[in-house]
Amino acid sequence: MLVVDDEPGVRKALQRGLRAEGMDVVTAVDGPSGLRLAQTGSFDVLLLDIMLPGLSGYRVLQRLRAEGISTPVLLVSAKDGEIDQADGLDLGADGYLVKPFSFVVLVAQVRAVLRRAQQEGQGRGPLRIGGLVVDRATREVRWHDDPVALSPREFGLLEVLVGRAGTVVTKDELLRAVWGDEQAATRNVVEVYVGYVRRKLDAVGAGSLVRTVRGHGYLASDPQLDEVLSG
Repeated sequence: MLVVDDEPGVRKALQRGLRAEGMDVVTAVDGPSGLRLAQTGSFDVLLLDIMLPGLSGYRVLQRLRAEGISTPVLLVSAKDGEIDQADGLDLGADGYLVKPFSFVVLVAQVRAVLRRAQQEGQGRGPLRIGGLVVDRATREVRWHDDPVALSPREFGLLEVLVGRAGTVVTKDELLRAVWGDEQAATRNVVEVYVGYVRRKLDAVGAGSLVRTVRGHGYLASDPQLDEVLSG
């Protein structure tokens, strides 16, 4: 889940509460940062404040929908006017919460939009980092206009890494996600397959996107994403 809000107290409270509900949470402090993260397509739902520095929540939502990114969006605002809510919904929002809101209601809305997205077959759009596109529907990978041929296992590994862009993924997590069972393969096998993927990305100039975080696991990111997350 991506939470975009310029108030530190709100971000911290939401991050703590949503993690307690079992959700992985990434936060952004302004409109441009939120847009850059959301453009990766790696989030299941966005909680987007309307009044943001740099780019309003309305404009972030408008850009995402114009780019074909259908990630469910819940808009958050101190404005409770009918016109404000209608504007947000017309732009493609999946819900609207008025501050101050009940955390219980927020969690219920998040779960509701996730269920609706699952029923409608959403949430499987392309993943993007810079010029890399991982198309989960066709199971194809492109770096700009160049196709990157991957085996099914290699595709699964890259899909997990790019699907959690900017987050370290451990070898055990990759074993469970790609091989289905930590006993089905060893951590050394994960290292070997990461090497395979890196070599194929290197061949098209995208090898730097998959990195080793020593003692922890692997990370998919690019300089722009690094800048947003470090901020």
